Amino acid sequence: MDGDDKGHGSESPTNSQQTISDDDEIDYSIKPEFYDSELDEKDEQWIHNKRKGRSSDAILSCPACFTTLSLECQRHEKYVTQYRAIFVVNCKIKSDQTFRSGSQKPRKGKRCRDSSEESHPIGCESLKPVCCSVCSTEVGVIDEDEVYHFFNVIPSEP
Repeated sequence: MDGDDKGHGSESPTNSQQTISDDDEIDYSIKPEFYDSELDEKDEQWIHNKRKGRSSDAILSCPACFTTLSLECQRHEKYVTQYRAIFVVNCKIKSDQTFRSGSQKPRKGKRCRDSSEESHPIGCESLKPVCCSVCSTEVGVIDEDEVYHFFNVIPSEP
């Protein structure tokens, strides 16, 4: 017995362990019933109909489960791994969590206020986390104008 056979014994494999090539079992003269040679064209037409002729910079998917999140989005001008979208699918908003983000420093004496207050100083907006509805991975945020900002997604060519 050499070093490779240690612990394996010289038993013959059981029926469930026998290795048979899949090629030996497949009859290639018959097309599979689920095969569709025109599927790519049908998918392209479906996307075109969903977008109603509008273009997109990418199709966004969840990084954990690859579920489609947006078919129509715009890439951020400065941060190329971030996208924004209005029309999304398979996304859920965590309404119980809200945080503030400001693009400008608040002026002297002004701060971001609680979510219960209606007016906000310039540059301060309320954001809510957005998760994949399938696996709950956080993929971005939604702002007060109902624009989704994605930063944790996988983009693919539209």
